[in-house]
Amino acid sequence: MPTVAPLDLETHCVAAAWLNDIPFFALADGVIHRLDHGHKWCEAHDGLLCATPALDRKSLITGGEDGKVMAVGAEGSAVEIAEIGRKWVTSIAAGPQGAVAFASGRSAHVRFSDGRVREFQHPRSVEGIAFAPKGMRLAAARYNGATLHFAAAEGKPTELEWAGAHTGITFSPDGKFLVTTMQENALHGWKLADGKHMRMAGYPAKVKSFSWSVKGRWLATSGAPAAIVWPFQAKDGPMGKAPLELGTRGDTMVTQVCCHPTEEVVAIGYGDGMVLAVRFGDAKEVLLRRSGKSAVTAMCWDDEGRRLAFGCESGECGVIDISA
Repeated sequence: MPTVAPLDLETHCVAAAWLNDIPFFALADGVIHRLDHGHKWCEAHDGLLCATPALDRKSLITGGEDGKVMAVGAEGSAVEIAEIGRKWVTSIAAGPQGAVAFASGRSAHVRFSDGRVREFQHPRSVEGIAFAPKGMRLAAARYNGATLHFAAAEGKPTELEWAGAHTGITFSPDGKFLVTTMQENALHGWKLADGKHMRMAGYPAKVKSFSWSVKGRWLATSGAPAAIVWPFQAKDGPMGKAPLELGTRGDTMVTQVCCHPTEEVVAIGYGDGMVLAVRFGDAKEVLLRRSGKSAVTAMCWDDEGRRLAFGCESGECGVIDISA
């Protein structure tokens, strides 16, 4: 059984991350906790809504109910990098060359490393944002589809239409596909080369967590009593192919998924706090954490894939060491 170093906190864990080999836990009350030679913390927001590590893993970028975007360094310093008044920062994305994107209401903003901020307005609220894996292209999930912007250049945005509310968004690691989570129990995708649609439906609940496997061959998702894992090896992605169903449990739903950084393995977190690791090739399961008090809401592997940081709805957090 892997060893678990627990960290019992008091409120919902929004995100877990690793900076400089140190596990960080961003909580909804705006406090960022870390395990760095003991338990340490700093206050970043009056109410935190979203967090993601910078691409260089030197800081954690956070957005809050206070209208601020902060960068929290590995040593625990919290620096304000953008501020939009009394509006909520509801989604955040880390981009190349130190760029950061954040969404608030109908606007997506891109802050460049020199401090310049560019705003992109939309007719309806922006629910999710993501940078393309290469270049400065930004995707925004919105009502009835997604919009693609060239963040650093002038030009007309590309509109990708599909009826319904799109709530989250991700590019495939090779940049060939764009996938959104929807308000209904489904994913939708586009093949960017020709705009072909990809419909991934049949979930019993909303998909709130997704994770690409190493090399982008698979997309793991929550929203069912198993991790639903779609194949993206073919030129048309998962169209006409059945997904894998990994870690099936009859009595509780998958709430978080996090693919391993080097192996075709996914960590699966459940509504009762249990965590399993499952291999794609043969569906072999390893129990990483027994069930706890509440649903798993955040997970992140370290760079080597030896340790998994996790956080739960009720504030139970910790680090699972699978090499122990």
